[in-house]
Amino acid sequence: MNNFIELALAGVQQLVPYVPGKPVDELQRELGLTEIVKLASNENPLGTGRKVAAAIQAALPELTRYPDGSGFALKTALSAHLDVTPAQITLGNGSSEILELMMRTFVAPEHEVVFSQHAFALYPILTQAVGAKAKVVPAKQYGHDLTAMRAAINANTRLVFIANPNNPTGTLLATSELEDFIASLPAQVLCVLDEAYFDFVAPDLRSDTMHWPLRYPNLIIARTFSKAHGLAGLRIGYGVSSIELADLLNRVRQPFNSNSLALAAAEAALGDTEYLQQTVATNNAGMLQLTQAFSHLGLQWIPSSGNFVSVDVQQNGMAIYNALLQKGVIVRPVANYEMPNHIRVSIGTSQENKVFIDALAQVLKGV
Repeated sequence: MNNFIELALAGVQQLVPYVPGKPVDELQRELGLTEIVKLASNENPLGTGRKVAAAIQAALPELTRYPDGSGFALKTALSAHLDVTPAQITLGNGSSEILELMMRTFVAPEHEVVFSQHAFALYPILTQAVGAKAKVVPAKQYGHDLTAMRAAINANTRLVFIANPNNPTGTLLATSELEDFIASLPAQVLCVLDEAYFDFVAPDLRSDTMHWPLRYPNLIIARTFSKAHGLAGLRIGYGVSSIELADLLNRVRQPFNSNSLALAAAEAALGDTEYLQQTVATNNAGMLQLTQAFSHLGLQWIPSSGNFVSVDVQQNGMAIYNALLQKGVIVRPVANYEMPNHIRVSIGTSQENKVFIDALAQVLKGV
């Protein structure tokens, strides 16, 4: 029998796969529970919007056809919405594919990739998969220390990841600090600005980054329809960059990486401002509901600009996670992010949040 692990690329041999949030049906099978609240994967709790549902229904008769490989209609809509040219846009199977395309296009084993401690778990996975060296810079108050990250860049650095807001901590960088950092990068160092949670940031705190790639051609901004627009199950995202950078990514991108339903749904979601406003309002109310409960329980949390919040449960986070599972509540343990005493909780509906709060209070009391 072949030892296939020896045939795999060196970076892949030691790779630990990304572990997603526990699915509801898996917990149902394991524990026989019928009522489960999932607050683990930063998903939109409102369900599918009416405009998206209608667009999907209209697209169903054409499922025997390949999707438009260029994504013309969605790129046109994004172009108008973001005030960028269609040629600057790269469509992805979620924004995570944009991150992977950047790695596959530009990063080789002799290169280094810089990112922050407590940053998105996909960054080290992608780095290791291509055999490059990861330089993990210690966090500053659970967020990016841009001064230290800039100091970590050397002649071997090819790419820098910045998540703003960051996942799983929800920390946010100030606009001036962020732009100064990007402006300081050498021309040969590419920057991926991961803005998956951009829509949840308070308007007065948002960085208007969409025109930055015109000033900084080594920058790409990655966004997704999975979170605020509620399309996590369809996997559709995009990158905005210089035309030259987008052209290179599209040479590597698979020709039909965005399926027909995702393209139609994303275009509809982009125009559904009512759904987006309801999503943000629900998130703001839920964030207040959770943080007030944490305060009542005597717990500290990391102030978050996303649709989730990480809370210090003052003991082993994995134990609290497992105890909550027994009560039918799925959250996210974050020990793999070097935060062993925290759990990350996605913002749900008011009722879902209440179920979690009640369960957490019981678990902390040992009930």
